[in-house]
Amino acid sequence: MRAVMVVLAAAAGTLPGLHGQTAHPDYPFHVGERFQYAAKLGILRLGTAWMSVNGIDTVRGAPSFIFEFGLEASAPFYKATNVMQSWTGIDDLISRRFRQDLVENGKKRPRYYEIYPDSQSYVQLQRPGTSKPSVGDPLDDAAFFYFIRTIPIDVGKTYTYNRYFKRELNPVTIKVVKRESMEMPDGKDVNCLVLNPVVGEEGVFAPRADAMLWLTDDARRIPVQIRSKLPFGTVTLRLEKIEDAAGS
Repeated sequence: MRAVMVVLAAAAGTLPGLHGQTAHPDYPFHVGERFQYAAKLGILRLGTAWMSVNGIDTVRGAPSFIFEFGLEASAPFYKATNVMQSWTGIDDLISRRFRQDLVENGKKRPRYYEIYPDSQSYVQLQRPGTSKPSVGDPLDDAAFFYFIRTIPIDVGKTYTYNRYFKRELNPVTIKVVKRESMEMPDGKDVNCLVLNPVVGEEGVFAPRADAMLWLTDDARRIPVQIRSKLPFGTVTLRLEKIEDAAGS
């Protein structure tokens, strides 16, 4: 499953470079934040998903967050583990490296990309020597979850971005459908913005997935629920655990 996508240029600041330290104060996320989700098909639990900020690394001189989105799911005749990692610039939220390790029914399908914003190109490491067109401010599937938490959005509006790192799959669209109350893991109700994002060509936010994303309507913009049509049925990812969400 895959899934991506102004951040207005964040003011550059002093940023720790070690795993586990607090990140940019302007963002609603930080290193060490982890959300865990129950993956369900109807009332049947299929597995577990997670979203985390694993640390800070440097890619071609650019300090970068390491974002991760993963899903482990098992259904009749189908078993999959999908882990996506994104190296996304701290100061610009631009993707420079993206890796997806997908295993479906025992078949491994790794896809590793190096993304070059300056030349607006990317390469897939499994296909060396082949450069394809990108954009000047690219975002990958995993980075999208964090980008969307930083942008101003209003109910009834549709937002369009030409920021997906595979140029031919643009634009990305985000339709803000409504507000809805949702229960958090601690039992408290919170207002959420319900979005219909369309990103990429396959996976959670693909056009055919008819996906919906619930984000808390507050400064945290926590993804509370994701609903998407996958190959074996409509899957709901519901937030069940938050680790270190308040920051260090």
